[in-house]
Amino acid sequence: MVRIVVDLNRCQGYAQCAFLAPEVFVMHGEEGLLYDPEPDEAQREKLAQAVAACPVQAILVDAVETPDRRIRRSRRAHRPGR
Repeated sequence: MVRIVVDLNRCQGYAQCAFLAPEVFVMHGEEGLLYDPEPDEAQREKLAQAVAACPVQAILVDAVETPDRRIRRSRRAHRPGR
């Protein structure tokens, strides 16, 4: 799961994010930005492009592990004989 936060005090409304990832970011008027704080995994590539394109670096991304992923990862780490 991916979680994003946009620093709306830093955002200047350049709309690069809305152009590159319209399923996640939408401009409301000329300067207001609306966004989905937990976008679908399918949007990960477009989201990465939008983050990289933000001229003021207002988009913060946090990859959150789901409990299912943590369980699978911990099982791999605790295999006997490794």
